[in-house]
Amino acid sequence: MPELGLPWAQDLPWAGAALLVLAFLLLEIGSSLRRGEFGLDIVAALSMSAAILFGEELAAAVVALMYSGGQLLEDFAQARARSEMKQLLARVPKRALRYVDGQLEEVPIEAILPGDRLLVRQGETVPVDGVISKGMALLDQSALTGESVPVRKGEGEAVRSGVTSADMAFEMLASKRAGDSTYSEIVRLVEQAANSKAPMVRLADRYAMWFLALTVVIAAIAWFTSHDELRMLAVLVAATPCPLILAVPVALVSGMSRTASRGVLIKSGAVLEKLSQATSLVIDKTGTLTRGKAELVEIHAAGKMAPDEILRLAASLDQASGHVIAASIVNAARHRGLVLIMPEEAREVGGEGVSGLVGRHKVMVGSAGFVTRKLRRKSLPLPDVAPGTLISAVAVDGQLAGFLLMADAIRPDARAAVLRLRQAGIAHIVLASGDHAAIVNKVGAELGLDEIHGELTPQQKVELVTNQRAKSVVIMAGDGVNDAPALAAADIGIAMGVGGSPASAEAADAVLLNDNVERIAEAVEIAKRSRRIALESVWVGLGLSITAMVAAAIGYLPVLQAALLQEAIDVAVILNALRALR
Repeated sequence: MPELGLPWAQDLPWAGAALLVLAFLLLEIGSSLRRGEFGLDIVAALSMSAAILFGEELAAAVVALMYSGGQLLEDFAQARARSEMKQLLARVPKRALRYVDGQLEEVPIEAILPGDRLLVRQGETVPVDGVISKGMALLDQSALTGESVPVRKGEGEAVRSGVTSADMAFEMLASKRAGDSTYSEIVRLVEQAANSKAPMVRLADRYAMWFLALTVVIAAIAWFTSHDELRMLAVLVAATPCPLILAVPVALVSGMSRTASRGVLIKSGAVLEKLSQATSLVIDKTGTLTRGKAELVEIHAAGKMAPDEILRLAASLDQASGHVIAASIVNAARHRGLVLIMPEEAREVGGEGVSGLVGRHKVMVGSAGFVTRKLRRKSLPLPDVAPGTLISAVAVDGQLAGFLLMADAIRPDARAAVLRLRQAGIAHIVLASGDHAAIVNKVGAELGLDEIHGELTPQQKVELVTNQRAKSVVIMAGDGVNDAPALAAADIGIAMGVGGSPASAEAADAVLLNDNVERIAEAVEIAKRSRRIALESVWVGLGLSITAMVAAAIGYLPVLQAALLQEAIDVAVILNALRALR
């Protein structure tokens, strides 16, 4: 047996170090086997045990060092891969400033109740969901949605927990408890994702048994052909640890972290892996491809009054109404920069319309029937409109001024999203909605979708998804309570907005944080790239490891060099797997 050139007593520290690592390793292997898991840690245990048995204490210590280094390297890679998810968790606010009897006091966010008045200072994270009650807010939403440009919001507008005030302080009224707010749900989803294990990782575990068998066979051949225990030992060392158990989890977690940075929370590695194989999408209309609320699409003047003046007078009066259509008209006027004045003597007929004074003008705004009766006319010359368009009539000083046409408009990013979905490999897109068939057909035709189905019940949506699954891997995207069964039935369910229906977010496998359909395509692209990187890391790494094992069996690679080479292979494999973060 070759000597290492060290006296017997000086070999004890090497043996002691190796035995210490081996003891911990054996405990870990025993724990894994009790859980029914089988890994390649057994190869490391075999190589260290063989080195000590054959009197190669220094080699055993080097293997122990390399194994420990591999574990540290894996931990570092996993932490780096989870970087974006860890940033989301690190931003969880712990305390908030609450007004009590006109005075500010700092309280734990768990103590905040709906209706509490809070102050959010510049640079602070919004602690709970609420509504801005005083001041203007410039909100940095990049950590949640991936949007690089801050969003400005004013009084009465909703604000979600987890966003950061990028400008001056503002006051808000809490609408939810901390545990029920948007950011708490995000944290729960992130923690669930961090603890998941993908089928691809379990597949790697099964390959581990095959790799262990191959390692033992090559080591046995080296021993029987050369009768040199160091060749056998070098083969075992060359297989320790192994790119098979490093590359897959790192690449998949990197992909999940990357999608989180782009505003898509994927609940598990299994979902990311399945997403990479999707070729069909079933998508709801309202709140996904359309905005989900009526918006002003056209002003139809019936006389000589300018369209903007019709809108200004109608919106000024509608400030006195609590109707959702009235709110949309007011928002449209403010968006155009029109100066509104407060109405006087406003009288509202619930669900029909409102009348009152705006400056010197008598104004009426409401349904065609409401204005017809107010003007004491038999009918109004209604404009021709597309299906699904709502008409609000406007009369000024006893004369019909015009009509405000409202519709649930197609989102401006919908067409680009459909194109990108096609480019990402989603070949078949199905529109499935409970809305009127005429409205659904119009939206589907404008976007060039492959199948269009309207007036569906929740059960019919499930049947549609089930039928599609028989042909391909299917994504279902929706945001309402009625979408929850279909989301659960799909291969991958994606809820449009964590602030939307809790039922849909719970049933879904992934959640979009900013309701941009294009992010689905981006998530598919990231999933495919992550899976491709994982597979290429595995096969290239395995190829290099097997080549090193053969070289060691022939006698071209001594023990210490085999350990160093395997460590270099592991580093290369992990660095390649981390490319999924980019």
